[in-house]
Formats: sequence, structure tokens, C-alpha cells
Amino acid sequence: MKRLYVIVFLVIAATAALGLAIAEHSGYVLVAYKSFRYESSLWATLALVAVLWLLIWGIKALVELVLTSGGVVNPWSRRNRSRRVQVAIEHGQLDLAEGRWASAQRHLYRAAEAERQPLLYYLGAARAANEQGNYEESDRLLERALERQPQAELAIALSHAQLQTDRGDTEGALVTLQAMRERHPHNVQTLRQLQRLHQQRGDWSAVIRMLPELRKDKVLPPAELAELERRAWGENLSLAAHREEDGAVGLQSLNRAWQQLTSSQRQEPPLVLAYAEQLRQLGAQVEAEEVLRNALKRKYDSHLARLYGLVRGSDPTRQLQAAEGWLKDHPADPSLLLTLGRLCLQASLWGKARDYLESSLRTQRNPEACAELARLLARLGDTERSNQLFQEGLGLLDERLLAAPLPVQAHA
Repeated sequence: MKRLYVIVFLVIAATAALGLAIAEHSGYVLVAYKSFRYESSLWATLALVAVLWLLIWGIKALVELVLTSGGVVNPWSRRNRSRRVQVAIEHGQLDLAEGRWASAQRHLYRAAEAERQPLLYYLGAARAANEQGNYEESDRLLERALERQPQAELAIALSHAQLQTDRGDTEGALVTLQAMRERHPHNVQTLRQLQRLHQQRGDWSAVIRMLPELRKDKVLPPAELAELERRAWGENLSLAAHREEDGAVGLQSLNRAWQQLTSSQRQEPPLVLAYAEQLRQLGAQVEAEEVLRNALKRKYDSHLARLYGLVRGSDPTRQLQAAEGWLKDHPADPSLLLTLGRLCLQASLWGKARDYLESSLRTQRNPEACAELARLLARLGDTERSNQLFQEGLGLLDERLLAAPLPVQAHA
């Protein structure tokens, strides 16, 4: 309130000072040019200039107001076009994220046609069309994106390959990715998608052929690459064993695949496990027992110890002695105790088998140990305890099945 009083006082003072100045001396202004002549007092001239300046400023403000109002009202004005495109982008991205495919396709296509850099909007619209099963329209949108931004060929091709994979066209996706691999041989994303596609198709030989490139171009972290390499060679061993109907031919194929591994790979427990398991399934029990025994001598592994109890070597007594030798260093391993129980069952050592199987169950409740001990007790006449163990084993097996994730169906 005080400020208002001060302002009013200053205005009054300035007006009074101006009045005194005008009364004291009116001044004189003369402007003459050819036949034009203007003469007046100084203060009247200043007032005229002020009026003219206010008039010009008012006309300018009015013109800007008309133009701005016209832009707001006119639906085809640049302002409204920009606003509509922004609204289309916002709605399209939200619809795409929330799975409203038809709306997302419509909005993103509208945005793509209006924008100077339309790639992301075309890709989003193509994905939305693909999700609706409109595969031809999806491909057309990608072609349109390539026309508008030809320099983005790789990005468009990678998106196309992913959409082909999503629709189950893994053959088409393979062709697309291989073409990009030839044109961009060191692109990390191309190699990554191609590796995943081979893996999804179950083409482990192709994954193995890609391993040097994946390592050289550092496509995967070292730990993930090592795990992929182990799995690829393991799956390749399984495929080699079942490549032929004839067991002898399958065994030869399996051994060839095993010899393709490096000496260090042939000592890795997961690969030894895969090889020995395939030998067992092909009936080469003696060879499987020897492979497992040598591997366990080099480096003990619980999974190998478990499989050792499922193979039948040439000398059951020596096989049991070897397993009992490992027990000294691993007395609490439930897998080894289970294996010892199985080997004792094979040798008809019922008392020792029962002790080992009981010890395995005390260490870890396992459905396999339950089943083996239940069969032994049934043989010994303890049917009540045998039935209890069978029921417990089924319960443990059900828990494992419920906890395990459902397998992903790979598209052929």
C-alpha cells in the first residue's frame, strides 16, 4: 500500500514539474520541406510524436493478434499441424507401450508422415501392425521408412528380422540377418540377434561357428560367452548322438563331435557330463564309466558323481571302490552317497546300500534317493516304510516340476 502511495506521489510530482516547464517556456518547432511547412510548440510536437508511436504500436499489436488468432482458429496452420503431430506422437507411444495396437499404428503412422526424422515412428507403427497379424502392412511401413531414411537401413533390417521372428518366420529372419551380416560384418547387434536366432532354431552347429566372431567383437560378456560355448558344445554332442538311427553310427558321430573339442574343453565337467550321458544312452556303458572315472580323478564334480552311479562299467567292484575313494574327501555329498547306494544295489550289498541311501536322504531329501531306498525296502519286506518313501519322492518330484519354468516353444 505504501508503494502505491509513493507511485501516485511521483506521478503527481512529475505532472506538476511538466506543467511548470510548459508554463515557463512553450518552445517552438518548425519543419519546412519544399511546399510543406509545419510549425508548433515543442510540447505539442512531443505529444504528437507520442500519439503516433502509440498508434503504430497499437496497429502492430493488432496485426499480431489477428495472425495469432488465425493460427489458433485455422486447422491447417503451422501451429495446429505441429500440435496435432505432437499429440499423435504422445498417444501413439502410449498406445504402443500399453498394447493398443490399432490405435498405436494409426497415431504413429500419422506422426511418421509429418516428421522430418520419422524412423522411430515407422518402426513403432510396423510393430503395431505386426502384433495385429497385418504382416504385409508391417513390411510396407518398413519399406516406407527405408524410402524416407535410407541411411537407417541396418536399424530397419534389424527391426524387420525381430518382427519376422516374432511372427514365427525364422527362415525369413535368418535371410535378413545374414544379409546384414555380410554388409555389416562387425555390427554387435546383428551378431547378437543372429546368435539368438540360431539358438532358438536349435542350430547349435551354427552357434559354434559364430563363437570366434562373438569373442572377437566382444558381443557377449566373458562369463555369458563361456556359458554359451559350454551349452552349444553340449547340445551339439546330443545332436550328434541322435543324428542317425543306427546306434553304431550315432556313436561314431558322437565321438567325432567329442574330438572336435579342445583338450581343455574335454576336461570341463558340463561337457564331460553331456558326453558321458550320450554314451550311456547309446549303450556304451563301459566307455561312459571310464570317461567319468577319469574326469572325477582330475577334478571332482557332484553332477559327474551322480551319473557315475547310473553307468555300468566292466568291473563293478573296481567301480564301487573308486566311488568309495572319493567319499573320503566328500563325505557329505548327497549325490555321491546316492551313487554309492546304487553301486551297492548293483553288487547286491543290501545293508551297505541301505546305509548309503539313508545317509544321502539325511543330507538332502531327494526324489531319486527316496525311490531307490523305497525299492530296496520293498525287497527287504518293509512295505510300510517303502510306501512312505514312494509318496515322499512323488511329492518332492511335484515340487520340482512346479518350481521349474515352462519350456519356451521354439519356432521351427
